[in-house]
Amino acid sequence: MQRDELRSYLDRLLETERYRDYCPNGLQVEGGADIERLVCGVTASQALLDEAVRRQAQAVVVHHGWFWRGEDGRVTGLRKRRLATLLRHDISLFAYHLPLDGHAELGNNARLGLHCGWQAESRFGDQDIGIVGRLPAPAALASLAAAIERSLGRQVLAIGDQERSVTRIAWCSGGAQNMFEQAIAAGVDCYLSGEISEQCTHLARESGVAYIAAGHHATERYGIAALSAHLREALALDCQFVDIDNPA
Repeated sequence: MQRDELRSYLDRLLETERYRDYCPNGLQVEGGADIERLVCGVTASQALLDEAVRRQAQAVVVHHGWFWRGEDGRVTGLRKRRLATLLRHDISLFAYHLPLDGHAELGNNARLGLHCGWQAESRFGDQDIGIVGRLPAPAALASLAAAIERSLGRQVLAIGDQERSVTRIAWCSGGAQNMFEQAIAAGVDCYLSGEISEQCTHLARESGVAYIAAGHHATERYGIAALSAHLREALALDCQFVDIDNPA
């Protein structure tokens, strides 16, 4: 497949024009014109790029790319090493941040809810990234947290009354702790995101709405994995999802 054909397909599929974002979405680094093999992963880290080189991929597709607003734009140190890896091997880098969070079918939040068995009912938050839904059956916070740990394969932090019954839950993957108050306003029993800030503990205790921090990486694996499977099936590309371990 041609690189620019893949770029157009991904941009249309993930509706990049819909989102105001903190980084450029789409093709971030241009590699060779022909693409036969893709490596997909959560973050464009050196470990993922090295794996792409090992697997002889012509492109890498990620959720967390480069060139974030406000970061140091100098290409030195680790940034030079990462970029040099792509340029040396003529590998393209595609990145989709909020478009991959918000997609109705392949998005991180849609897939996280599906993976955990929650029924999505509505959207909330800036650009409708977050989801409000319902558990299959009411569960105590402690039981819900244990079920999430089994589902995601990592320990979570649950703030609130451990015996509180949870029926309605809101979630937004990654670093969406700033959406907690909007989730509270949506009338849920519990809010889940990847990370937690100091003030979230006080909000949980004072509002009575539980907060679960389940890991930034852990909550954002499922969208890019689903996109990888979609590209493999829809475009007949050799597309491989590589999960680089990250406890954060």
